[in-house]
Amino acid sequence: MRVLIAVLLLAVLAWAENFRLYLKDGTHHVVREYQVRQDRVRYYSVERSDWEDLPLELVDLKKTEGERRNRVEEEKKQAAVEDAEEKFDREMAREVSSIPESPGVYFVREGKVVEIKLAEVKAQTNKKRSILKAMSPIPIVAGKAVLEVSGEHAALAVPSNKPELYFRIDNLARFSIVRMKPRKAARQVAIWNLEPVSKQVFFDMEQVEVFRQQVRDNLYKVWPAKTLAPGEYALVQYVEGDGQIQAWDFRVEDGS
Repeated sequence: MRVLIAVLLLAVLAWAENFRLYLKDGTHHVVREYQVRQDRVRYYSVERSDWEDLPLELVDLKKTEGERRNRVEEEKKQAAVEDAEEKFDREMAREVSSIPESPGVYFVREGKVVEIKLAEVKAQTNKKRSILKAMSPIPIVAGKAVLEVSGEHAALAVPSNKPELYFRIDNLARFSIVRMKPRKAARQVAIWNLEPVSKQVFFDMEQVEVFRQQVRDNLYKVWPAKTLAPGEYALVQYVEGDGQIQAWDFRVEDGS
């Protein structure tokens, strides 16, 4: 079996070295090599497995060598692309393996993993403000409530206006990037809406179009489809219906 594989491999390699020897009438021979000898061209025919020759005046050497050069250049380009892809895959594999096992949101800056802390989301109504517990239903609030995070700016800035975030989840829920709206000493994550008949909860929020790639069983890579304008953002995980929501806030700065 090994001998057969070796023979087949040699055959493939030999075929890869073959090329077309063009004639001026538009036809060609598939050859392994050729030699110009005064007024004749001697070549090894792949089809007949033997040496043959032709008058030089019948052979289109310019077309033959032009195609061979183009083929070599294409092979070099393809090899460079494959090398770059392999290098990128190796770097991504190292990056993914560096993400901590703990649930949360992370990004990589200058080769180091940075964690985005979970923000404290509050429900603001006309009457009171309630702090929301992590991924637990919001206390029933009639009508609407503003879900906000304290402070005008997130503590952490991402290094790019098209950040690549890693989200390690511990439960199944929807998630996306949202742009937060400024409020007095706070930032609005979403508007809570309670449907009075069904008692189902829905969120109004300014979601950003994102790409999601599952890179491990419970690890996702998330990044915006377009560059983000400077401002306040959050990666939000939520469950509509029972009102569960979490937010990891960050900011995008000018010139990032």
